[in-house]
Amino acid sequence: MVKHQPLQVYERQLCLSCITGIYGCRWKRYQRSHDDTTKWELLWSFILLFTFCLLLVWFYFWWEAHNDYSEFNWFLYNRSGEWSDGTVPILATTAAGFTYISFLMVLALCHIALRQQLNLHWLHKIGVTAALLTTIVGVISVNQTWGQEWDIVPISLQATGPFLHIGALAAVTALSWIVAGQVARTEKTKFQVVVMVLYLSVLLGLYVVPVYITSPCIMDPTTLRTRPNVIGHHGAPMLAPENTLWSFQRALQMNVTGFETDVVVSLDGVPFLMHDRTLRRTTDIGKVFPDRQMEEASFFNWTDLQQLNAGQWFLKNDPFWTVHTLSSNEKHLIANQSVCSLEQLLKLASYHNSSVIFRLSRPPLEHPRYQSWINDTLQAVQQSGVPQSLVMWTPDEYRAQVRQLAPGLVQASVEKLSPQTLHQHGIRRLLLRYNQASTQEIRDYSESQINLTLYTVNEPWLYSVLWCSGVSSVSSEAPNILKKVPYPIWLMRPDEYRLMWVSADLISFAVVIGIFIFQRYRMSGMRSYNPEQIMLSAAVRRSSRDINVMKEKLIFSEVSNGVGSAEELYADNGYDYYTNQAISQ
Repeated sequence: MVKHQPLQVYERQLCLSCITGIYGCRWKRYQRSHDDTTKWELLWSFILLFTFCLLLVWFYFWWEAHNDYSEFNWFLYNRSGEWSDGTVPILATTAAGFTYISFLMVLALCHIALRQQLNLHWLHKIGVTAALLTTIVGVISVNQTWGQEWDIVPISLQATGPFLHIGALAAVTALSWIVAGQVARTEKTKFQVVVMVLYLSVLLGLYVVPVYITSPCIMDPTTLRTRPNVIGHHGAPMLAPENTLWSFQRALQMNVTGFETDVVVSLDGVPFLMHDRTLRRTTDIGKVFPDRQMEEASFFNWTDLQQLNAGQWFLKNDPFWTVHTLSSNEKHLIANQSVCSLEQLLKLASYHNSSVIFRLSRPPLEHPRYQSWINDTLQAVQQSGVPQSLVMWTPDEYRAQVRQLAPGLVQASVEKLSPQTLHQHGIRRLLLRYNQASTQEIRDYSESQINLTLYTVNEPWLYSVLWCSGVSSVSSEAPNILKKVPYPIWLMRPDEYRLMWVSADLISFAVVIGIFIFQRYRMSGMRSYNPEQIMLSAAVRRSSRDINVMKEKLIFSEVSNGVGSAEELYADNGYDYYTNQAISQ
């Protein structure tokens, strides 16, 4: 008679197998290890953590930079000469890399929680290295070509800071489960102290960081100023080709109060609207004048400019991914747009009582209108019949002469100057990029009766922040989007915000204390091992060479026929043998 005596039955642990298998390709039980992580693997864990943090910042940057995607694409066009949406591959690779690294971070935390040795597979190490190097190259490239865009980060924190704080606090609070488990499980006092000091430092830092969070939208709602006016930047370029009559008409349909544009003087003295140095991007000059594609726009006379189509490029390139929303009639109107003159725009503005602010570019030195460019522009203003009070004059050259010839024009500046200096020069309006004026400076200009316009504001969150700051008007490429923002996205009284973050801190503190107490109680209970558990624990903690010997199987003892006992089998493997009296009976 053969008597079978199972010494240990191993339960299938599918979740643990998947975690260790995906992270380190350790799919079988005997491949796992409770040994301490090697220094080499610990280094890779820190590289993974650093890559995650860097990608988190990079992802946040591009998420908030959505306001300036068109500006970024325009920079790329000036460098390459070909129009393309360069944000698509950047966003795709950033999203893919962030998802991948975040997944590995979750697996690493699961390993720590389950007391598994961190052993990142070599394929993942290649992936982490690629993600890290790609992100570093991206950061360096943006810093060199688009360095001013980093200002979007502190500005966006004014809109997202309070909510990012809550999210970070929740994440660090949840992390206390792993930290408490490690502290309760280890017997090394030095390790416990180091882990506790690091964790509590981060936690306490999050508890007090709201003291340093400032946002103009944390204010008394009764002091909120009137809704900032929206000025159409080049019209409504998301709905129609920029700087065309149809674009400005579409902007009027979106309730804009004025227009902002760029003006160039033609070879025969006609001021017309053009943002680029050449005509390649926004016209079909490649078909009409193929040998003149690289010439500056100002070296064309008005007759030649009228032969160009200024709308078909919009339907072809779809710069804002909005063509599919247009009706067939709108597409027909767009396809037949031509280059717009300053006089045509001023007549349209006069009819609708809308203001016009434009940047006038002086022609090159060899241009025949190099000396008369101011007079040519003033002549166009006078011929249009627009009230001079609707026109904002920005060039600093010959400003005194302009005051004499057209005293009714509103003097404006595109250079950041103090309110006192602006008043000394008789300038009542200021046009700046949104990152050039802080909240306090916006309020100073407002108190000094300086009408401040910030450009280019396309996102509702940025519009809301500037609204709370007290800006009087913004220039936008998306008046159709800002039209749907009748009130700031969020507005909170200081006492309400104080109550929110204090409550969050107290809840977090209570949860952390509860988790530490529970983990200590849980670990103390797990230390009461029976003989079988002691044997298995000792076996698991042996060297990896010994662990690989122990396969996942059942060990049986044949007692009656003298083949061999389970004790002898264990003696061969060097393990202590403990009999299970309950099972043997």
